[in-house]
Amino acid sequence: MGSVNSRGSKAEAQVVMMGLDSAGKTTLLYKMKGHQVVETLPTVGFNVEPLEAPGHVSLTLWDIGGQTQLRASWKDHLEGTDALVYVLDSTDEARLPEAMAELMEVLDSPCMVGVPVLVLANKQEAPGALSLLEIRDRLGLEQLQDCCWELRACSALTGAGLPEALQSLGKLLKSHRSCR
Repeated sequence: MGSVNSRGSKAEAQVVMMGLDSAGKTTLLYKMKGHQVVETLPTVGFNVEPLEAPGHVSLTLWDIGGQTQLRASWKDHLEGTDALVYVLDSTDEARLPEAMAELMEVLDSPCMVGVPVLVLANKQEAPGALSLLEIRDRLGLEQLQDCCWELRACSALTGAGLPEALQSLGKLLKSHRSCR
């Protein structure tokens, strides 16, 4: 894919967004681009969209489908990744262990050494959504010691937390060199 580089005063980065099916990845992508909430279908394959992040960073964001049969191909999208955005459904407590296992498998790829990770706890507006503290503790995110990571709450439906998530992503990308 590419790497963080500067062309003039604008940095460019390749960002891969992954997570289990129905976590809200595509809805998040289009909400970050400023669209109203759109009805989406399960992503078969991937979506690729340009996105501007705070700090003069131009992102190419790869939204990769999360259905079980597509996860085997996730590793094919990792080469040249500058950051990983991993999306969780905060209301799907039963699948948190599966989500963490898939994240750990992605991070085990040699392409992911030192790549910063932004974990987005989506669907925070929904009744029964787990708090960030509960998610962090249940997932054991502290075990991600080999890379820079951050956990953020958000809602793809309301847009809550998305500006902060983009700021975090920009910060993680800037620290990318120190992670490697």
